[in-house]
Amino acid sequence: MQNWKIKLSLFLNYFVFAILLNSSGIVILQVQNNFGIIPKYAAWIDPCKDISIAVVSFLVASYITRIGYKKAMLLALGFITVICFTMTFAASFFATKLLFIATGASFALIKMSVYSTLGIVTKNSNEHISLMNFLESFFMIGNLTGYFIFSYFVNKNSDPHSTYWFHVYYVLGAISLVAFILLLTAPLDESSVKNNESKPLLYQFGDMFKLMVTPIVITFIGSAFFYVLIEQSIQNFLPTFYNKVLLISSALSIQMTSILAGSTAIGRFLAGILLRKLNWFVVLTACLILASAIILFTMPVIKQFMTDYKGTGINALKDIPLIAFVFPIIGLVLAPIYPAINSIILSSLPKPKHGLMSGLIIIFSALGGSTGSLIMGRLFEGKGGQTAMYFALIPITILFILLYLFRKQQKKSIISNMPSSVPLVDGIV
Repeated sequence: MQNWKIKLSLFLNYFVFAILLNSSGIVILQVQNNFGIIPKYAAWIDPCKDISIAVVSFLVASYITRIGYKKAMLLALGFITVICFTMTFAASFFATKLLFIATGASFALIKMSVYSTLGIVTKNSNEHISLMNFLESFFMIGNLTGYFIFSYFVNKNSDPHSTYWFHVYYVLGAISLVAFILLLTAPLDESSVKNNESKPLLYQFGDMFKLMVTPIVITFIGSAFFYVLIEQSIQNFLPTFYNKVLLISSALSIQMTSILAGSTAIGRFLAGILLRKLNWFVVLTACLILASAIILFTMPVIKQFMTDYKGTGINALKDIPLIAFVFPIIGLVLAPIYPAINSIILSSLPKPKHGLMSGLIIIFSALGGSTGSLIMGRLFEGKGGQTAMYFALIPITILFILLYLFRKQQKKSIISNMPSSVPLVDGIV
């Protein structure tokens, strides 16, 4: 398999940061229990990572090729390894915010480099969209693994106010170190993306803004923003939803949230196969309809269960109501959307612009994640968890409209770049 070592390295890099980034929902729950932080303030953990992702992406995207994709990834992995090994000694709400700032800054470098490297190691658009989905599915496997690692450390001390769970960062630091060593030994030929290196940085910033105001990129940016808003608003508060609404213990709430990660991983893996043959817009439209149906079906049933429930709390897996296992299946149908639209926009651009476009993807994804988390935190505080989960229906509707516009712009882009003798095929890209 050509480029197997660098591909393996990309997968492991994503795996490490999947655990760190997607632990925000767990940490939001734990800081409420450990330090008495109320939901609307605990929700700021997510913007800590998202704002740092956006800032670093904005500053670095225009000259990521100057740094080099491999060097940027090594810098990020080395930095986060050191941070993880120091976390246990500084167990506090303030320390968690600093950790997520560092994680966000490092992930900005990782994601820009990984997305840009895909254009180097793939041969065509079909291979690109397939590898993108497999990569994103592995990201969710890392996410899934993280829930079990964290729940193990939460379970190690029965005191709900114990900060022993901070020892998890020793494990994450060790995984980061392994990822660093693997990447260090993986060859990567970046010569095909070095043709912009002589441009002054000011001009490269200008290139990014020019790219950002093209119609297809505008509709893509909106789509990415609202998708991540949906995903993060649900993911970051699902452990809190289980714990505060369904009265499930903290450790079990974390484990239950792993169903969301697992279903998302399966969804992206299947999408990596299906999107080789099926029209992407039809698939993603069906996904949005099914996601809405899951919310509209599960929330009333959960409300009725809690009305009838007479217990004081759930501490065993066998006592968890069946409906609690149904809601996180939403990850299965939301999963294909993000990697598919990312691949489509990247495949439509020349390789030297992939760094700039990756930066825009990361910036607006981060802003969407922060917005979703903050809105959900305030809804949890003011309206309660059951009402808060209905919120996702609004951005799902907006996303459907944006995907329709994105598809129209994509068709125009294909026609404008196609010789008149070649017929338009309504395929994947």
